[in-house]
Amino acid sequence: MIHTAQIENGKIRGLPASDPKIISYKGIPFAAPPVGDLRWRAPHPVKNWQGVRDAYQFGPIAMQPHPTFDPANLYSREWGMDSETPVSEDCLYLNIWTPAQAPGASLPVFVWFFGGGLQVGSPVEKEFDGERIARRGIVVVTVNYRLNVFGFLAHPELTAESPDAPTNFGHLDQQYGIRWVKRNISAFGGNPENITIGGQSAGGMSVCAQLVSPQNEGLFQKAIIESGFFKSPYGRIAMQYSMEEAEKTGQEFFRQLGVKTLAEARRLSAGFVLKKALESHIFWGSVDDGKFLPGKYEELMFQTRMPVPILFGHTTDEFLMKPNVASIEAFKKTIACYGNKAERILQLCHADEGIDAVNRNSAVSGNEVALRSLCVSEDRRGINVPKYYYRFGATLPGPDHPGAFHSSDLWFFFETLAKCWRPFRGPHYDLARIMCNYWANFVKSGDPNGQDDDGTPMPEWPAYTEKDPYIMFLHENKNKLGAKRNEPDELIKIFIDYNAKQSQNNCNV
Repeated sequence: MIHTAQIENGKIRGLPASDPKIISYKGIPFAAPPVGDLRWRAPHPVKNWQGVRDAYQFGPIAMQPHPTFDPANLYSREWGMDSETPVSEDCLYLNIWTPAQAPGASLPVFVWFFGGGLQVGSPVEKEFDGERIARRGIVVVTVNYRLNVFGFLAHPELTAESPDAPTNFGHLDQQYGIRWVKRNISAFGGNPENITIGGQSAGGMSVCAQLVSPQNEGLFQKAIIESGFFKSPYGRIAMQYSMEEAEKTGQEFFRQLGVKTLAEARRLSAGFVLKKALESHIFWGSVDDGKFLPGKYEELMFQTRMPVPILFGHTTDEFLMKPNVASIEAFKKTIACYGNKAERILQLCHADEGIDAVNRNSAVSGNEVALRSLCVSEDRRGINVPKYYYRFGATLPGPDHPGAFHSSDLWFFFETLAKCWRPFRGPHYDLARIMCNYWANFVKSGDPNGQDDDGTPMPEWPAYTEKDPYIMFLHENKNKLGAKRNEPDELIKIFIDYNAKQSQNNCNV
């Protein structure tokens, strides 16, 4: 096993995981601490060290409210952390699990980005233990990145100082992490030419951002997007900003900080900056900076995304979207963009029964709209890159009866159910094993299909196409597990056709 690895900055020593055939390396610095004059800058190289550095513990998590355990909050109850977990601006560390016997093993690599709305989250959370995926012959890497105001501030002074990297520091951290993997992963037995990036929620959104960045050509070969690509058919989702919007927000935030210059803001303590950011209630999101991200990623995904195989999907109980309107007239204005289909939308939403009926009947999955639209759009434009679509609907046990809530699938494809407090039973563990197999197969080859651990074939998972819209339904009930042709309902089909035509028009400009 590779207990000691020589990387570009020096030697590091790992420890056996609970399975001694897997060696884990935790808290590897992949960029210089983004503190002082490096606050709100693109990541910089790490300084070399002498001797052998122990990589036994996770690095600090990015600046955020400490994610302690709170039994009254679903997400805190599910993934809350030890109150001693360090939170620091010095947070650019990654973690590796490898089953390789020697550096030349050339195993496939999976690089993972956590979720949390770009505001909170970390790879330290217990569900992100990479050991079970690594057992399938994969080198697993989890990457930390800057969040909230530390990761996504924009300001005219920043633009003037670094016009090629004025904002999106969290996404640049992710990119820098992938590039570090590209340069160093062979030391851990990984193949730098077989990298899959993946993420869930904001981590999935980040995968989309990496897929559409013109700076990333050839950097990775496959992508996994879990609950991170969605599109509202009823207007803009305010999770991404123009440069002008973001710079104005940054100027207003400096006023709230009580500073006039960038130099003054960099001298403030990280704790004070975080406190003021939380008081401001500003959502810090991705910025169309014209450099890393030359537009809105949800539009660029339909136009210029890197043509690599994708595995994507969502849970059954998340991101239902409906028009935020108080009258039928307002609803008519919202759907006017659908032209001669608008009248049919009114009928399908039972507008003749009033706005309450519209709100009941107009709700659609934003994930489903986006994923089906992307598949149809690429089919119609002759982009024949395979895309595998799943829908996770397992029934999670517990007194809270939470349903297949947003993020509930994390326990399953990482196969970390044993770390959860919930009373999972045999069928849940079977589903987790199968899901982890599918994900691992995709990381290896770009195709999730293959055999289960006992050598029997798993349910076939065909790629999704407009002609054959197969969705893999993931459920602990074996009678509900499997891929099925699943035609969209009429309302969603209207949205798909519209998005596909818009994409075609934009790509022909």
